[in-house]
Amino acid sequence: MQQAPHSPRMMRRFLVILRAGTALIIVSLAGSAVLAQGTTSSPARAEAEGPGAFRFAAVDEASLGLWEGERAILVYNHGARSKQGNPAPKPHSCYIHPLYGLDGEVLTDDFPADHPHHRGVFWAWPHVTVDGRHLDLWMQNGIEPRFERWGLRRTEEKHALLGVENGWYAAGRKVMSEQLLLRVHRADDNGRAIDLELTWTPVEKPITLGGAEGKSYGGLTFRFAPGTDTQITVPSGRTKDDLYMTSLAWTDLTRLWPGLASPSGAAVFVHSTHPDYPPTWLTRHYGVLCLGWPGVRPRTLVAGEPVQCRYRIWIHRGQPDAEHLARAYAAYLAEPIVR
Repeated sequence: MQQAPHSPRMMRRFLVILRAGTALIIVSLAGSAVLAQGTTSSPARAEAEGPGAFRFAAVDEASLGLWEGERAILVYNHGARSKQGNPAPKPHSCYIHPLYGLDGEVLTDDFPADHPHHRGVFWAWPHVTVDGRHLDLWMQNGIEPRFERWGLRRTEEKHALLGVENGWYAAGRKVMSEQLLLRVHRADDNGRAIDLELTWTPVEKPITLGGAEGKSYGGLTFRFAPGTDTQITVPSGRTKDDLYMTSLAWTDLTRLWPGLASPSGAAVFVHSTHPDYPPTWLTRHYGVLCLGWPGVRPRTLVAGEPVQCRYRIWIHRGQPDAEHLARAYAAYLAEPIVR
């Protein structure tokens, strides 16, 4: 799926659903941007009504989209998405892409040429040890995530909730149970918050997770779409250089997107209940924020015992400074945990 950015925020948007045979194309007439394209066996179904209401709708047989009124928010790809190439990269599944900014800009990238295994907002580890075997979920060598079932899909006045149950499979056997809960908040003039709660439980035997040597990536990862004038901000301020194995409570990346006059971006906040808080990070100005947990020191998860990690993606306009981001982060921590 290839998306183009929308027009500036003051232009009114409309959505049109076009069908040609089994093809479904969802189009914004503000700039004629294609939000998502694919095939489907049945029409997209809205699950909420009224102007400005949240609604879920099938994009195709592999993807589920979420809108707030006419504004696209994100697509969760529960099925496999592929891309042609020589050699063709491995299909991607169980990840978020596209993720949209407040003005319709596409913030995430999928199958980028420099790292074709990167996939929007995803979570994976380069070192996974199961029953003495070394596997790589980052590159999907010997192990892969698979969608199993929807756990929850609900729209409310101020939130949309999406629960997903996945599994990690190695040699045809399920080795890890994974639960994802997305809580998507309404957008306001300052931004939009999207909360992620991820829970992993080894099924039969312990599983050891580890990050990349010398870099620490392995865990929640945000691959940004191409843009210019990139700025990365951490609690100590703006950074000119990439960071390696750096303990951080949050990171932010902003850039100027094609077709927009002003920059925007997204921060990733780590909840204070996170294991080994604050975790380590790898940041890259080419456009990726990689949380590294447990980092370069492997951690073994006990069979049958869940491990839970909470995050917030805060989508915003402009280039907020460290003080502004720190206030948004403090507001996140001050909110009660919804169970």
